[in-house]
Amino acid sequence: MSQQPVLLPYADPAFVADPFPLYRQLREDGPVRRAVLAGGVEAWVVTRYEDGLLALSHPQLSSDARDASDPRIIERVPADDRGSMLHTMLRMNPPDHTRLRRLVSKAFTAHHVAGLGPRIQEIADRLLDEIVPTGRADLVESYALPLPVTVISELLGVAVTDRHDFQRWTDDLILQGSEPPDRARLDGAWRQMSAYLAGLLEAKRAHPGDDLLSALIVARDEERRLDEDELISMAFLLLVAGYVTTVNLIGSGIAALLAHPDQLRMLRDDPSLLPGAIEEFLRYDGPVSPGIARFAREDVTIAGVDIPRGATVLVASAIADRDPEHFPDPDRLDITRRDNAHLAFGHGIHYCLGAPLARLEGRIAIATVLRRLPRLALAVPPEELRWRPGGLRGPEHLPVTFTAGASDR
Repeated sequence: MSQQPVLLPYADPAFVADPFPLYRQLREDGPVRRAVLAGGVEAWVVTRYEDGLLALSHPQLSSDARDASDPRIIERVPADDRGSMLHTMLRMNPPDHTRLRRLVSKAFTAHHVAGLGPRIQEIADRLLDEIVPTGRADLVESYALPLPVTVISELLGVAVTDRHDFQRWTDDLILQGSEPPDRARLDGAWRQMSAYLAGLLEAKRAHPGDDLLSALIVARDEERRLDEDELISMAFLLLVAGYVTTVNLIGSGIAALLAHPDQLRMLRDDPSLLPGAIEEFLRYDGPVSPGIARFAREDVTIAGVDIPRGATVLVASAIADRDPEHFPDPDRLDITRRDNAHLAFGHGIHYCLGAPLARLEGRIAIATVLRRLPRLALAVPPEELRWRPGGLRGPEHLPVTFTAGASDR
């Protein structure tokens, strides 16, 4: 391609707050556009919906970062764990991915997920019980963050007293906005997280419970269990993926409603619209931005563009999910939108295993806020909201006001 790579300016607060004008320009420039990502990594960005579907299922686009030719991708992984951190199920190809996903699916049963609704509702109400009398709150810090953290902790069997530690380690590992990343902080966080998970798994072996980690320890596939490294990487993936994106879904969904009073009124008047609204929040401003990285194992061609072996390919779900060829009037939030098959949870064999849980938490969390916090409004001008930099998008804080004490449980 003759075009020069476009810089995605993650250090620019204006871009972080609203990346969509630049995303739109990338899509209009062409179906595959070279861009410079965080850390100076150059990627081939797939910008359109149909091409994104094909790329996410392309046999020569690997999920394994070790297939990347740019050494800076490996450098962003903790130095003492270039193996298991890179080789979570999320970063595996078949047949390893197939085997591990089958094992996790056996443990991630309806017993562990479908029956969580009442407990999620209980957690949501307890958190709002503390907020309701005040008339104002930060809905990220007080609600959108602790709700999914509590849910995934209970699902995995993590002690209440340990939750603040793993939140801090997670922030250091994947939510850093610094460029280049703080190496000492990154390596230290992984050492502490890895040691904690090893100890937690040992405790589960000695005293198994009715939780997902205990089930993973005994899960078998043709008489083969997960080995120790696989268990630690799986525990890490489930712990982190189990709450980070859900925090952003809840926070971004509420922020979108507050920015669109007509949609907020419609949803308050007809709560049956909520399942479709969740899909629209995921499409309109999803929790992963710009998208999902893949790595070319061989020279490949996408939408007529030749991409060399070893290249990083970014399937930009946040851009593709506003493709006007697939979504009419894509920059408009429309909670009644039909045929809303977005890419926020990926596609193909790596489609997010936790998507049903994230949807359930999102529905309960947002429905409970709408029911229990009358006259909900932003406490600051929309342009003053701060958004997370980097690949995980959501508001860092969501200060709101509402009618104090008026609560309907």
